[in-house]
Amino acid sequence: MESPETTVAGDRAAGLRLRFGAAFAGRAARGTTAPVARRVLPPAQARRRAGAIGDPLFHTVSLAFALSVLGLAAVVGVVLWRWSAASRAAFGWSFLATSTWDPVFSRFGALPFVWGTLATSAIALAIAIPLGVGAAICLAELVPRSTGDALAFLVELLVAVPSVIYGLVGLFVLVPLVRTAGGAVARALGSVPLFAGPVYGIGLLTAGLLLAFMTVPFIVAISREVLLAVPETQRDAALALGATRWETVRHAVLPYARTGILGSVFLALARALGETMAVTMVIGNRPEIAASLFAPAHTMAAVLANEFSEAAGDLYLSALMEIALVLFGITIVVNAGARLLIARVRAPAGAPA
Repeated sequence: MESPETTVAGDRAAGLRLRFGAAFAGRAARGTTAPVARRVLPPAQARRRAGAIGDPLFHTVSLAFALSVLGLAAVVGVVLWRWSAASRAAFGWSFLATSTWDPVFSRFGALPFVWGTLATSAIALAIAIPLGVGAAICLAELVPRSTGDALAFLVELLVAVPSVIYGLVGLFVLVPLVRTAGGAVARALGSVPLFAGPVYGIGLLTAGLLLAFMTVPFIVAISREVLLAVPETQRDAALALGATRWETVRHAVLPYARTGILGSVFLALARALGETMAVTMVIGNRPEIAASLFAPAHTMAAVLANEFSEAAGDLYLSALMEIALVLFGITIVVNAGARLLIARVRAPAGAPA
């Protein structure tokens, strides 16, 4: 027969079991009511347990951010494709092969704009690449470091100048200069189609020169940083073998930095392809194809800026959207080609491209 003390202890244990759990009630039944100590994990094990949740979360969020960029590009392509459906149905591939641009009779061809965009970019790169790379070599290899840093800072400030400022400078400085110098060149070499025709001051050459001035700071700033990143042992080894300063730069520094220099060139090309306001102010905005550098021309970005607000009909608007689609495609192809070229340059000797 149970004593009253045993009954009271059992009832107490049952009540504590209901309130605090079996572990605490068992300890109370044995006469100890101290709370059960929680298990403390070692710091390394605690970090691993926290990382088991944090790492997948970090991976998922980072992947979502990366895919959002691709998704945005896909959305832009889909929107341009859908809005250009009427133009593609009406003109087909002839839209890229014809030169007629007549909104009154709804006859549209984008060849003059494609030609103007590619021609001005080619002129700009032909001038900007030797000028920019040469200036970067001078600032990185020839002048003292303090002087190079000061000059590079001034060059980098030119990147932040709005394009409309370049356009105004080109309109009031470059156009009269090209008109004066181009007139003398046309009189001397007018029999050559490249320099034939009247010289208005506005045209392909003026737009190409202005784009060259706008893209040179990109090439100089990036190429200089790439050249400074070349290990000093490259230079010391070449100089120790008896190479001159020019031979050291040519054979030891430039091959090591060619990937970064190519990257700066294609960044400048992207700026030249998409430039709108400055080119619009100096190119003449005439949708024609001419062999002369002095002839007015047009670009894809400029026609979008000039005529998008004036597009009255659906076919007119669709033609402009198809031009935007072509410009989007050209930039994608150019950048993809740049990545492939850089990959081939970076590949070690004997490795598959």
